[in-house]
Amino acid sequence: MQYDHILIRYGEMALKGKNIKKFILKLQENIQQRLRAFPNVKVKRTQGRMFIILNGADPDPIIEKCKDIFGIQSLSLAIKVNNEPEAVKEAALFALKNSKDVKKFKVTAKRIDKNFPIRSQDLNQVLGGHLLSNTEGFTVDVHNPDLEIKVEIRDEATYVTSSVIKGLGGLPVGTSGKSLLLLSGGIDSPVAGYLAMKRGVQLEAIHFHSPPFTSDRAKQKVMDLAKRLTAFGGSINVHVVPFTKLQQEVFKQMPDGYAMTIMRRMMMRVSERVCEQEEILSMTTGENLGQVASQTMESMNTINEVTNYPVIRPLVTMDKSDIIQISQQIGTYETSILPYEDCCTIFVPKSPKTKPKREKANYYESTKDFSDLIEEAVMGIEKVRITADTAMEPAFEDLF
Repeated sequence: MQYDHILIRYGEMALKGKNIKKFILKLQENIQQRLRAFPNVKVKRTQGRMFIILNGADPDPIIEKCKDIFGIQSLSLAIKVNNEPEAVKEAALFALKNSKDVKKFKVTAKRIDKNFPIRSQDLNQVLGGHLLSNTEGFTVDVHNPDLEIKVEIRDEATYVTSSVIKGLGGLPVGTSGKSLLLLSGGIDSPVAGYLAMKRGVQLEAIHFHSPPFTSDRAKQKVMDLAKRLTAFGGSINVHVVPFTKLQQEVFKQMPDGYAMTIMRRMMMRVSERVCEQEEILSMTTGENLGQVASQTMESMNTINEVTNYPVIRPLVTMDKSDIIQISQQIGTYETSILPYEDCCTIFVPKSPKTKPKREKANYYESTKDFSDLIEEAVMGIEKVRITADTAMEPAFEDLF
C-alpha cells in the first residue's frame, strides 16, 4: 500500500456561493499548469473536493509545487480504497505507521455514503481499536493528538488522510482581474505583487529604466524578481520603459522640491497607457504610508490625480520589518538588496516636498509640455515575457 492521491482543501473559496465553480476551475487549471513537468499526474474534481492523482509519482516535489499555489488552504497525502471496512482499516493502519513523531492520535470518520454499514461515530471506535491492537507505543487522545487520521467515505470510494500541510490560502491567481505592478527592484514592490496575487490578481509589471544612470544589472535584477514571482502566479510580462529623457527633462525643468512628485506623475501617465493597451484594470504599487517623501498622504493625493485607474497598495499600513519578513519568506529579499540603483534612487532632490499640492504640481507642469516625451517613452517600451523556465543571467558579477 502507498499514498496514491493528494487531497486539496479550499479555504475562502468555499464561501463564494454560486460563483465557486469559476474559482475551482481556475484553481484546477493553475495546479495543472504548475505540475506540467509531471505528465502522469492528473488533477480531478469531485463534489466539494479536489485530488491530485499521483499514478506512482513521488509526492514530495509535487507537494512543494502546490505549497506555492494561491487558493490552496491545505493539502494532505491520501490513500484511496474501496468502501469496505477491512480496506479502510488497512489504509488507516498504513497512515499511522508511516507518520513521524507521533505518540497520540485520533480518528475522525465522515460517512457520506450512507450505504456503508458502520456509522461515523461507531467507525471512529472501530478504527481506533484496530490501530491500537496492531501497533505498540500509541495512545488515543481526542483533545490534543499528534496526528488526526481522517476517513471520508464517499459514494465512489473512501479516502484516508493523516498529516495536514498548510498552503498559501488566498484566491486562485486569475480570478480577480489583471493589475500592472510598478516593479522598481527594491524590497517593497515584489512583496506588493505577491500580496496582490494572493487576492487572485494576475500580474503584469512595468519597470522604468534610465540608462546610463541605471545599469543593465539593475534591469536584470528586476527580471530576476519577476521570475521569482512567477512561482506564485505563472508567467509575467514586464514592460521596460526607456525613461532617461523624460526623467532628465523633469529634473531639469521642474522646481527641485516638486521634481520627485512630478516624475511619479509621469510614471502614472505612462503606466496608464500600458493599462489601456493591455486591457489591465488597475495598478499595484509597493507604497507604504509615510515611508518616504513620495508616500505621504499628500503625495499620494497629488500623484494619483493624473489617473482614474484604481491603485492597489497592499503594503500601505505595514511596518517595514513585516515587509522584509515577507520578502525573506517568498525569496525576493536577497535579490532586492543587491546594490544596483533604479530610477527612483537617482536624481534625488535634496529637499523633496512631503506635502505637495495638486494645484502647484499642475501649475509647474503647465510651464512645460511633456506629451512628446511621454509618447516617446510609451513607443519605446520593451515587452519581456518572464516564465518559470526563463533563463536568467547571474546578477552578481560586478560585485567582485
